[in-house]
Amino acid sequence: MRPIVTLLPALSAALMLGGCISFAAAPPPSLLTLTPDSPLATGQTSSSATAATILIQLPSVPASLASARVPVQTTPTEIAYVKEAIWSEPPARLFARLLADTIGSQTGRVVLTPAQSMLDPGARLGGELRSFGLDAATGDAVVTYDATLIRGGSTTFEKRRFEAREPVGTVTPQSTGQAINRAANRVAGEVATWVGK
Repeated sequence: MRPIVTLLPALSAALMLGGCISFAAAPPPSLLTLTPDSPLATGQTSSSATAATILIQLPSVPASLASARVPVQTTPTEIAYVKEAIWSEPPARLFARLLADTIGSQTGRVVLTPAQSMLDPGARLGGELRSFGLDAATGDAVVTYDATLIRGGSTTFEKRRFEAREPVGTVTPQSTGQAINRAANRVAGEVATWVGK
């Protein structure tokens, strides 16, 4: 019985410390997101009976953008990450939502979900988000989107590359997020103009 009695104080002390010790990484002070320069108006109704429709597909991404971290291209063959800069969602989802808001507000098109698009064969926008981070050589935030568009009623593809760069200044999570947000909005605006009404 003596070994069990000796272990009890040590076991209870370990259990009490368990609430104070964490083996997981500390969460960042805040998370980054994108805000559209051209948001959809609240309460505005749009109808596919009077406006063209479009499906915006989730863009594919390289492995460096598959996480919520912000990549920095340090050399042509090396990538690092901005310390404590974490997106609230994967970049592909954030960018797809920004495209939907921007295209919807600037063109008047009705943005459909994949299920809705099965009933309405409108335009389809897809592509690859190639860059969504920082370029250490220039100190810029870079957003590069290789877009593929099938216009409504067409069976042919149109492809176009869009890219925007914005200076970051001192690299912090806040300055990084703001610069990428500006670059992403520029790209989204150019895509909306290309898609048209």
